[in-house]
Amino acid sequence: MNCLIVYAHPEPASFNVALKDVAIRELERMGHTVVVSDLYRMGWNPALGPADFEGERANADYLDLSREQEHAFATGGQSPDVVAEQAKVTAADFVLLQFPVWWFSMPAILKGWVDRVLSRGFAYSAGRKYETGHFKGKRAMLSITTGTASTLYEPNGIDGDLHHVLWPIHNGILGYTGFTVLPPFAAWMPARVPQQERQSYLDAYAERLRNIDQVEPLFFHPWSDYDESQRLKPGVAARSGVQWNPLAGQAFEESASTFAQRQSPSVMPASV
Repeated sequence: MNCLIVYAHPEPASFNVALKDVAIRELERMGHTVVVSDLYRMGWNPALGPADFEGERANADYLDLSREQEHAFATGGQSPDVVAEQAKVTAADFVLLQFPVWWFSMPAILKGWVDRVLSRGFAYSAGRKYETGHFKGKRAMLSITTGTASTLYEPNGIDGDLHHVLWPIHNGILGYTGFTVLPPFAAWMPARVPQQERQSYLDAYAERLRNIDQVEPLFFHPWSDYDESQRLKPGVAARSGVQWNPLAGQAFEESASTFAQRQSPSVMPASV
């Protein structure tokens, strides 16, 4: 299996480095090939803009970014750094995003990698999204660290359920482009817990990776559950935990509760 780790943290001694190193060690120990894109070390430019298009523009008078991305991909007019990262994604069977949660999302440098690399034409196109997405057959997973405790990310926590927080990434980026999305691994506030607990995170992460083929993916509704307006059909109860379907007599609280009860303890370290 070819694995790509996209790593986003500016501090060389961060706990994110330790998680990244565990992933490299365990995946290579299992015989897999691992490539790492260390975005800060690479000096990755996160800003999508005119410089991404080195060839003749589709429209030189107006910058429609999605149109220009599709045109540049089709004509070989993308910037070399984007082409290099896209080659890594193309070769990968498994993509692992390693990052700290900042402001309920990923660091800007990683979001900029998504903006520029997962471009229209390469990662998605008309009629090619979700279960028909370009990356169908590839798997992806998030490995994250937080600055606060796990209790804040529970369904009744002040920050909201972790799967709700990560929905824009799980569904809006990875699921949208066709990846099979595995449950995230979370290390809760590693900078504020004892060394023994930090080691327990690393051990749990190593165990997760050793059993990666047995991890059940997150659930996303298939196209057949949606009507022509791309809403869940009447009678189809939402199972994602973020969606709910009033036409099935379903309230948000019911959907969220059902989803929370279904989650395996292995989604996050059981010791926290």
